[in-house]
Amino acid sequence: MAYTFIGLGNLGGHLAASLLRAGFAVTVHDRDMGQRARLEALGAVWADSAAQAVGGADDGADGGADAVITCLPSPAVSEAVLAQVLPKMRKGADWIEMSTLGRADILRLAEQAQATGVGVLEAPVTGGVHLAAQGKITVLVGGEAEVFARHQPALAAMGDKIFHMGPLGAASLIKVITNMLAFIHLVADGEALMLAKRGGLDLKTAWEAIAASSGSSFVHETEGQLILNGSYDVGFTMDLALKDLGFAMEFGREYGVPMDLAGLTAQSFLRGKAAYGGQAQSPMIVKLLEEALGTDLRAEGFPAKLE
Repeated sequence: MAYTFIGLGNLGGHLAASLLRAGFAVTVHDRDMGQRARLEALGAVWADSAAQAVGGADDGADGGADAVITCLPSPAVSEAVLAQVLPKMRKGADWIEMSTLGRADILRLAEQAQATGVGVLEAPVTGGVHLAAQGKITVLVGGEAEVFARHQPALAAMGDKIFHMGPLGAASLIKVITNMLAFIHLVADGEALMLAKRGGLDLKTAWEAIAASSGSSFVHETEGQLILNGSYDVGFTMDLALKDLGFAMEFGREYGVPMDLAGLTAQSFLRGKAAYGGQAQSPMIVKLLEEALGTDLRAEGFPAKLE
């Protein structure tokens, strides 16, 4: 099948590369041309616009990509790109949205696409940029079973754990839940490491002990290393964290679930954004604590980037 991939940021570039390595025909586009040489070397066709990337005719005739995949930073950007590509997509083609959107956003945009004869899947990913680079990221899918089955081989090329959560909207809920937990764990891990440091423990040994204990988490085992290195470079920003925490708070209001920890964590990230800017790396939330106490959390033997 022929795919168009639009949005080649920290995640999207790796996801598109996985499709190419698996032998799919992929046309790519991004406003930033930084990924062009790398993806062309893997066999991608570069397009100069989103509409051009689809390759279809304005009348919805045959031709063009079997599916358009988007991996974009916000619902507003997804909506703008969808408006550009829908007129070029043939009837029977599909749109696969791999961005993290709120449920209301994906349902609203899906309605627009389906009205033109285009099938829709939501397929946000979770696990981190390093797993996307390995083709081992987790993919959370919402949509009709028939559309899911049609693109399961492509999804399996990008990730090794694929969960069909149910109809459209289901994947957006579970993705927000997983990200909410990750941000709460990140703040908690910073406090735990600081307690170890101020208590006189060797931080490397403390990290290892936590990783081997009932108190460990995926965030401790991955982003905890970047905190101890001092790079904080996980490829995910304060702005994106705040977007996802906002979605979590909306779901809490909708379902009547108290969101005490999510609310406190959102306030922490607002402080982090005020201190370092919205494009700062999300693990820098721990730097707030380091600066407040005048105590850094550096330790030898930890990587600047996750492999």
